[in-house]
Amino acid sequence: MELHTLKPAEGSTKNRRRVGRGPGSGLGKTSGRGHKGAGQHASRRVRRGHEGGQMPLQRRLPKRGFTNIFKKEFQVVNLSNLKRCETGEITGETLRSAGLIRNLKVPVKILGKGELDKAYTVKAAAFSKTAVTKIEAAGGKAEVI
Repeated sequence: MELHTLKPAEGSTKNRRRVGRGPGSGLGKTSGRGHKGAGQHASRRVRRGHEGGQMPLQRRLPKRGFTNIFKKEFQVVNLSNLKRCETGEITGETLRSAGLIRNLKVPVKILGKGELDKAYTVKAAAFSKTAVTKIEAAGGKAEVI
């Protein structure tokens, strides 16, 4: 095998489309772009959702509801799941190592579902009222960070 004998694999290359070369080529006159409309121009990109002048679907449907842009997203952990953590002090790192949360950058909220078997010092961004009462009833502390 030598450099001058190399060829691309069979069927891997195609001839380029030669448009605008007369009526006999099959792609003459309008060059395969049809008559009139945005598709005939060089910069024929249309916006996502554009339906050619018909009222777009997103504008035809009625508006409903409200999105609060100031909403805080929390990762939620129930008291019943805290048993998976070995240590008495529970922080974001211990919850992560136990597989209870995914991301340390998203704040954690402790909810009061379940019971505690021993005293824990829990450090989190937020607590529900029932979670605080159950943690303190077990002899632990709930600290907001």
